[in-house]
Amino acid sequence: MTTRDIEYSHDGTRMIGYLSAPEGAQGRPGILLIHDAFGLSDDMKQLAERYAGLGFAVFAADVWGERTTPTSEPEIGPLIGAMVGDRPRWLARIRAAHEAFEAQPEVDADSIVAIGYCFGGSSALEHLRTGGRLRGVVAVHAGLDLLAPGWEAATASASVLICTGAEDPMATDAMRAELQAGLSGAGIDWELDLYSDTVHAFTNPKSAHSPNPAVIAYNPRSAKRSWQATERFLAELFPSTEGAPHA
Repeated sequence: MTTRDIEYSHDGTRMIGYLSAPEGAQGRPGILLIHDAFGLSDDMKQLAERYAGLGFAVFAADVWGERTTPTSEPEIGPLIGAMVGDRPRWLARIRAAHEAFEAQPEVDADSIVAIGYCFGGSSALEHLRTGGRLRGVVAVHAGLDLLAPGWEAATASASVLICTGAEDPMATDAMRAELQAGLSGAGIDWELDLYSDTVHAFTNPKSAHSPNPAVIAYNPRSAKRSWQATERFLAELFPSTEGAPHA
């Protein structure tokens, strides 16, 4: 496995992304991994390495900048609020990560999928919606409440996988319906995996200690199902990728 930090910037803010890829990889299909509200943490770096183990070049973005890893709501709220309150800045940071990834020799710039968790899932969908050059998106327990309307600029040839909890207050029936209508209207192939008795942030074991389990809670069964769905989705897009499972 090859791993290294990669510095890039946007509007004066230094970002420190993390690349992970099979040893000696050149021109591999790539995964732009976008972190949750807790930033590019050690958990997210381990997830990047897990995806690299499937045969992909993976670039974990640093959306907050300076490898900031908040640990509490008083820290997280202003970070998300600053992005949502300045959507052009938010999406420019995602594009900056994408461009930094494209410049790496390990990746095929024409074969990139964005995968995001929570805030990262929202970011991946927004990147596609606003013209991100992607083969696909996987949004895992994304905050659909953060999405804006209008899919006219999206790449119609992309495919989208949404893995979400049926009880997630940040991805309600109405929010899911609006997203589905937008994707369908843009001619985008999409799949929705909806998990019963599951709320927000269900893949994160740390959510098992959530003070508000009606909103955030770990669900190991749903976490396993979303990983399996993601593996299958990637294998369908890139059937020849070494190490990836095949249908």
